[in-house]
Amino acid sequence: MKIARALLSVSDKTGLAAFATKLSALGVELLSTGGTARALREAGLAVRDVSDYTGFPELFDGRVKTLHPRIHGGLLYRRDEAGDLRDAAEHGIGPIDLLVVNLYPFEETTAGGEASLEEAIEEIDIGGPALLRAAAKNHASVTVLTDPADYPAVLAEMEEGGGTSLETRRRLASKVYLRTAAYDAAIGAYLEKAQGGEPGLLVSRPFELRLRYGDNPHQQAALYGRFTECFRQLQGKDLSYTNVLDIASAAELIGDFDEPTVGILKHTNPCGVGSDADLGAAWDKAFATDRQAPFGGVIVCNRPVDRILAERIGDIFVDIVIAPGFEEAARERFRKKKNVRLMELRPEALAAIAEEPVIRSVPGGILVMEGDSRALGLDSLNESGTRGEPVRTLRVPSSQEWAAMRFGWKVVRQVKSNAIVFAAADRTLGIGAGQMSRVDACRLAVWKAGEAGLDLGGSAVASDAMFPFADGLIAAAEAGATAAIQPGGSLRDEEVVAAADARNLAMVFTGFRHFRH
Repeated sequence: MKIARALLSVSDKTGLAAFATKLSALGVELLSTGGTARALREAGLAVRDVSDYTGFPELFDGRVKTLHPRIHGGLLYRRDEAGDLRDAAEHGIGPIDLLVVNLYPFEETTAGGEASLEEAIEEIDIGGPALLRAAAKNHASVTVLTDPADYPAVLAEMEEGGGTSLETRRRLASKVYLRTAAYDAAIGAYLEKAQGGEPGLLVSRPFELRLRYGDNPHQQAALYGRFTECFRQLQGKDLSYTNVLDIASAAELIGDFDEPTVGILKHTNPCGVGSDADLGAAWDKAFATDRQAPFGGVIVCNRPVDRILAERIGDIFVDIVIAPGFEEAARERFRKKKNVRLMELRPEALAAIAEEPVIRSVPGGILVMEGDSRALGLDSLNESGTRGEPVRTLRVPSSQEWAAMRFGWKVVRQVKSNAIVFAAADRTLGIGAGQMSRVDACRLAVWKAGEAGLDLGGSAVASDAMFPFADGLIAAAEAGATAAIQPGGSLRDEEVVAAADARNLAMVFTGFRHFRH
């Protein structure tokens, strides 16, 4: 389908001038509106205003621009229907073969919660969705673009044959309906919340990536949404379903730490975390927690990876390395292991969507909950040196124990329940994940520490949920822990406190549970 006329009206002008310049060079007539038309003229392009094309001015401060039969008729009439061709000729409606539209930034405007209701309403696009839906409906004849990322592919086809293939037009049309569905859902959720109701569930997401496979190679999988705004892949094999889950868990883990920190994960569970001003030393601390599990695992750090850290990581087989940046010497080191996936973490983008709900499918339905994006209860910990909330034992923690408890509490919320973490002030010492009882999780963590040759004497033990009985705490104390941090809330809290007092163990309650299923 040869493209002779295009209508461009966009809020996101990324790549617009270069794209339109190539369209013009291919002989495509450009129609446009408002700010888009100005941007095109500033790029030196000849562009015809929609108001001139329709003979009808823009009205109501731009609220009505493209809602006109010459526009919608040009998108919708069927090029192979005699009746449509007759109507188009009778009413002077020419074809519009390419539509380039992206919508007013409603989601971005309302994301921070600072916009007023009036400001949000003005960011509700009317003409844009109508145009997109019309063009997508008639994709047998019309090419429709709503994402600048698709400009190069369309141009490549046009340069080869003057138009686009039906396969491409169908793909772009499906993308349009996913986008408009998500847009409408976001507006509905916002308005519902604005009047005190429950926000609607936004389940429609644009397609992003076809993944290598799911949990297993025989399972197909795909990624939808804005994941690639938060993580940019620099090298390595395509991502799988489990890779994406690992990356998400790693980013959540590292987000709780301000000091330079390295984390090692396997199957979304932390198996070692260390902090130090020297990233190489932080790696040594993390790796020492468990020298077996990191093989084939995920490494994450909250500072750019330098050459020294890259060399230490490069000594073992790892699957993914995640960081906010990679020095060139580090990139060069990793190029020797081309299958290692390097993922550049974009903290600002991640923070912008950190409060999105967690969505999981179940037979016949969907579960939705708020995210658990940070370790809760640490801000309220009173380290004044006196007994009382949150200190529940006769002995008050020392400053070293306070630091160790804080470190362990940040890690334990990322460990699958039932979860136990033994920690020092700057590193993990033993981690017990996913056990059916808390005492078993504690025994597993003690065994793992013993396998790594680490001494638990003077450590702090962190429990993601309450100790339902004293046995788990007693096992931790017998292993050498001198302090414990837990949510509290058990019917046997007083028994657990008494067991701690009998062993001169200091214990604090955070008041928050961090189950992870």
